[in-house]
Amino acid sequence: MRDDYDFSGSVKNPYAKKLKKQVTIRLDEDTVQYFKNLAEEKGLPYQSLINLYLRDCAQSHKELKIEWQ
Repeated sequence: MRDDYDFSGSVKNPYAKKLKKQVTIRLDEDTVQYFKNLAEEKGLPYQSLINLYLRDCAQSHKELKIEWQ
């Protein structure tokens, strides 16, 4: 390992604005299991699948319809 490194030619990470933010969220067990099963079928991590679904909802401005009985 060197004592000094030269970072004078380095550039900013162009993807820094797209980095993910870690959050804690409480989900029902059956909801998590649904996404885990679906993710296994699709061959990707379940957290990525949940993120893709939520991103799609946000981009299409999907509104939740809640009906109390």
